[in-house]
Parts: sequence; structure tokens; C-alpha cells
Amino acid sequence: MIRCLAIDDEPLALRQLVTYIQRVPFLELAAQCQSALEARKFLAEEAVDAIFCDINMPDLNGMDFIKSLQAPPLIVFTTAYSEYAVEGFRVNAVDYLLKPFGLDDFRRAANRIKERMENVSTNTQYLTPNTKPDTLFVKTDYRMVKINIADIRYVEGMSEYLKIYLEGEAKPIVTLLSMKKMEERLRVGDQTSGMRQPENFMRIHRSYIVNLHKIQEVNKNRIIMDADTYLPIGDMYKEAFQQYLDSNFLGK
Repeated sequence: MIRCLAIDDEPLALRQLVTYIQRVPFLELAAQCQSALEARKFLAEEAVDAIFCDINMPDLNGMDFIKSLQAPPLIVFTTAYSEYAVEGFRVNAVDYLLKPFGLDDFRRAANRIKERMENVSTNTQYLTPNTKPDTLFVKTDYRMVKINIADIRYVEGMSEYLKIYLEGEAKPIVTLLSMKKMEERLRVGDQTSGMRQPENFMRIHRSYIVNLHKIQEVNKNRIIMDADTYLPIGDMYKEAFQQYLDSNFLGK
């Protein structure tokens, strides 16, 4: 299922959008919001795969809202003003629905989202066993970037996007890639089922993989990477991480 967020300040338009989402079998409505500010609060707590977003809204319009997202999900803009179409595609929108639009138009946009998500796996061709074991390549901002695996501090998963935090870099690399594929490339075992244990990396939370060599401190249920970075340890991963600590603990 593709989790969707519907945003429109007009109640009737929002109701129609929600109805259309519910009529497409592979879409799941995660939430509906009547403003971009409300949507921003929701996204701070929850991840979605796609957003159907009106452009003309008070306080913060849809275009500026999407531009403000560091790693936006797939976007379909909805508006009554055709002049926004070009700008919409400049921010890599999947589709643009001109109001009033019908169910057939909506299904066309939904199918484009589905196709885009199915094609996410094409990025993983750069993460193959033939790649040198100490490096990998990822696509970000239309560029191919080479990463030294040893420089990875931690990886944060956000829906179908990843943020890769590197040693000595202030900003993470954002790439369209699944957490599962990154786990496979970093050779992280399934810590919840007793499979192969990791060498340098471990999944500590549904949203985080850490480089075990970069950990500075462990405090209760948090891993401290530096003075400003505290990562939670998820309940499913506590036992495996504790086993790692016990095997490396020196003392009584």
C-alpha cells in the first residue's frame, strides 16, 4: 500500500480528494489536512509515500511547503490555476491535476506514483556486489555521489528516502532508496531473528542504522553519536544491541 497525505484548504475539495484516494486499491489515506502548517506537524511525526497537495492555500502555499521539505515524498499538485504547472514540474512533481478533475484523471496520477515507486529499485543498481567493498554510489540531486563506507556515521530512513550522515559533513546526503537495500549493502543482519551479526553497522531502530565504530556513548535507551546527535534504540533492537555491548564490555 502507498501511504498518502491529502492537503487542501477547501473542505469540499479535500473531501473529494479523500474519496478518490479511498477508491484506488493500492492507496492508503494516512491523513487529511486543511493547511500546509497542519501537514508539516503531521510529517514531523509520521512518514508518507505520496502527497496530494493544493497549491493556493493561506499562510503557506503548497509549492513553498513542498520546497521546504528536505526529503519530500512523491508529489501530485492540485490547483485551479494552470500557470503553476511548469513550476510544479520544476520541483519534480509526479503529476499536476487541474481542478475540477475527475476520478479518471486522479487514477492516472495515482498510477504514475505507483510506477515511480516501483522504479525506486533502479537506484539500487549502484549498490551491487561488484562495487568495491569500501565504497558505494548513490544518486542525489541528479548526481552520482561516491561514498566511503567507513565515513558513514549513521543512516536515517524516511519513507522511501534515506539520509546518509557522513564524517566531517554538516549536511546529510539524501537519496531515493529503501532502508532494506542499504542494510543489504552494509551487510547488516536481521537483529530481531538471530541471523548474521553485523561487522561495522547495526540497525538500532526502524529508522536508524549506525556505524558501531562512530558511537561515542550509550546512555539508557539512547546512542550518543556526538554532542548534538542522540539516536533512540527501538524495542525490537534492544536485545541485539545489548548483546553487542556485552561482547565488547571490559570491566566487572
